Amino acid sequence: MHEINSLTIIGGNDKDDNCDLIDNVRILKGEIIGVVGPTGSGKSTLIGDIEQLAQRDTQSRRQILIDDVVPDNDLRSDPRKKLVAQLSQNMHFLADMKVDEFLRMHAKSRGKPEMLSKEVIEIANTLCGEPLGPENHLTALSGGQSRALMTADIARISDSPIVLIDEIENAGIRKQEALKLLSGEGKIVIVVTHDPVLALLTGKRIVMENGGMAKIIERSGKERDVCSKLAELDERMIMLRETIRRGETVEELI
Repeated sequence: MHEINSLTIIGGNDKDDNCDLIDNVRILKGEIIGVVGPTGSGKSTLIGDIEQLAQRDTQSRRQILIDDVVPDNDLRSDPRKKLVAQLSQNMHFLADMKVDEFLRMHAKSRGKPEMLSKEVIEIANTLCGEPLGPENHLTALSGGQSRALMTADIARISDSPIVLIDEIENAGIRKQEALKLLSGEGKIVIVVTHDPVLALLTGKRIVMENGGMAKIIERSGKERDVCSKLAELDERMIMLRETIRRGETVEELI
């Protein structure tokens, strides 16, 4: 298993070739950091730099350090040693396999007990209101079930110590629990989002402007209080959504 203690983003340039206003960002093991900004501000470029472990060889000219040193070339080129796992809103399975078969195969390829399949499914079912089982086919899963399954898989089976989460606000899973699960496994979690709940769940957030890292906002005590209230509302919305999905009325929940 790959274990790292920190990831550092060394600043590059924005779309107009001006230097990033932030020289560097250091993210520690178990930390959750947000990436925010309007459409076209460079959020996807930043997470692309991280996924590629960029070494001044991308359009942004940024550099990524792992544990304060330049990562070995094989960490960038060998898929078996990939440090980064990505979870996005638009992901879909292509293999027509049963859930249990897929998880057992993945666990075996990682040198982990195949029995982890049962645990991963149980975790996935805490993140999604639509239960899934070992006999379900991957291609028949809903978007929410797919994201819940991959979140649980990344947390318990994947060796990737860095997780990039790209705009999952409408992905049909319990977002707060997903972030807590991943960071609790000691992974570095980077969340690209427009969702105020997700943004305020992070300890700090990088603000992107015109392709550059413009500033870092540390979450304040007042923001923490706001986050707590929004999280309660978000959980209530999840309950309402699931009640309506089951064809029930919501009078008792209002």
